[in-house]
Amino acid sequence: MMASIGQQGTKPEMIVRRLCHSLGYRYRLHVKTLPGSPDLVFPRCKKIIFVHGCFWHRHENCSRTTTPKTRAAFWEKKFADNVRRDEQQISQLGALGWQVLIVWECETKEQISLKEKLIRFLAGK
Repeated sequence: MMASIGQQGTKPEMIVRRLCHSLGYRYRLHVKTLPGSPDLVFPRCKKIIFVHGCFWHRHENCSRTTTPKTRAAFWEKKFADNVRRDEQQISQLGALGWQVLIVWECETKEQISLKEKLIRFLAGK
């Protein structure tokens, strides 16, 4: 069942994409040549946005960050590997001169504050 969960074009990602587009920003999607194949890449301003699911990427203090009761050890290792991989990718992108923003799935529920966050990140120098 988990294999059927899409990695691209998710509802939270589409919300972020629509907001960025409405703000006048154009971007590339899932650039495979960059570490982590970022969700949105803004080559002109050298900025990247990852849209992370709270469950899979372990958003701290979020109600969506639950752990299944069955096979808990498996899930803990899987989640730890995800978090470690995310940290490595962000570090690699920083070393390449990219600025990175993580947008959490739960943040897409409040679009006004998300829009302000995107404006601050994309317009900032």
